[in-house]
Amino acid sequence: MGDRVAKDALFAAFAEVAAALGSGRRAEIVDLLAQGERSVEDVADQIDQSVANTSHHLRTLARARLVTTRRDGTRIFYALSSGRVEQMWAAVRAVAEEHAAGLDNLAQAYLGDRAELEAIDRRALVERMRRGDVIVLDVRPAPEYTAGHIAGARSIPLAELRRRLRDLPDDTEIVAYCRGPYCVYADDAVRQLRESGVQATRLQDGFPEWRNAGLPVAVGSETDHSMTG
Repeated sequence: MGDRVAKDALFAAFAEVAAALGSGRRAEIVDLLAQGERSVEDVADQIDQSVANTSHHLRTLARARLVTTRRDGTRIFYALSSGRVEQMWAAVRAVAEEHAAGLDNLAQAYLGDRAELEAIDRRALVERMRRGDVIVLDVRPAPEYTAGHIAGARSIPLAELRRRLRDLPDDTEIVAYCRGPYCVYADDAVRQLRESGVQATRLQDGFPEWRNAGLPVAVGSETDHSMTG
């Protein structure tokens, strides 16, 4: 029969993993790393924090073994330890969506009014891609596209979209996607495209959900052809 001290230690170890996510910044980092490996400097830039503060958060995640590290010269890169970490983050979001008071209002304050933005689900997008009557546009930063993207998608990061509109045909619908259901890049891309007279909609969620559904993904730049799924 187990004793109290051992049980306390066991459940404290469980709680340590949950505690590592007990910060909005660290949750945001996990959401970012679900897109692929990033350097400390890249993470700091994406979450709008100093490298020192970002390193502190990453070390906390590393102590809980939620992320792994590798060194390339003087740069340190972080990645999620496994797909289980990403699944845990998705489960946390799902529980919050169901139980957290005011979450809808918080999401709308960040994402804006999505009422006018038509969304397409993964199944419908797969069918549209098979018919070849849609262009899929990845509007995440280029390193995330290189780390992994929907097979067949084109890369135009949101920051480059206005000046690269001429690269897109005006007679084919665009479906934009980004990091997931709480990412604004695809929303902003659809608004910009529509303002320019281009028919556009957004994927209902994002790349991690597509990959986790076992749908085809590719890695590398647009000139590469490595594909999985």
